[in-house]
Amino acid sequence: MTTETNSVTHPFAAAWGALGVIGVCGFAIWRLTPFVLAALELGLSPLQWFLICANVILMAWLEGYRGFQVKFSPRVAARALYLYRMPTPLWMRLLAPVFCFGYFHASLRAKRIAWYGTLAIVGLILLIHQFDQPWRGIVDAGVVVGLSWGVATLIASSAATFRAGDYLASPEVPGAIIVDPAKSSVA
Repeated sequence: MTTETNSVTHPFAAAWGALGVIGVCGFAIWRLTPFVLAALELGLSPLQWFLICANVILMAWLEGYRGFQVKFSPRVAARALYLYRMPTPLWMRLLAPVFCFGYFHASLRAKRIAWYGTLAIVGLILLIHQFDQPWRGIVDAGVVVGLSWGVATLIASSAATFRAGDYLASPEVPGAIIVDPAKSSVA
């Protein structure tokens, strides 16, 4: 493991990493929103309105708050700061968004979350593509809300981390600094 040095900074790698993750989430929002709008244009029954509202609230809490705000966004911001502060090989800087997601050069726990999470998401996408409207739009509405919350917290976590100039969450890299758990999320 290399040691931290103030003379080596990689602002472009850090920005590319954080913005790449934000871009992936933003692209998903852009792709899913038409399905939500199409479902709403069909007109929903009272039961379907209840389900879309319940799904939006559930996904805001599970995906937006618990998934992104508490866990994922602070870790992505910490990994972007790691890229900024630590001497890293060029290939790692070029793959900064993939690094920030946690697919490589991460603790075993972080890698498992990244890889298994991605497999689960791909499986759910394949399943939800089979749904007819308005059911697909009802499911996608919650995902759009959760991802939108996620993008907002990715921006806020990155800003807070770089403003503080220190890890507010563990970057979960081999030999990572253990941080104060009270600072582990951006409220």
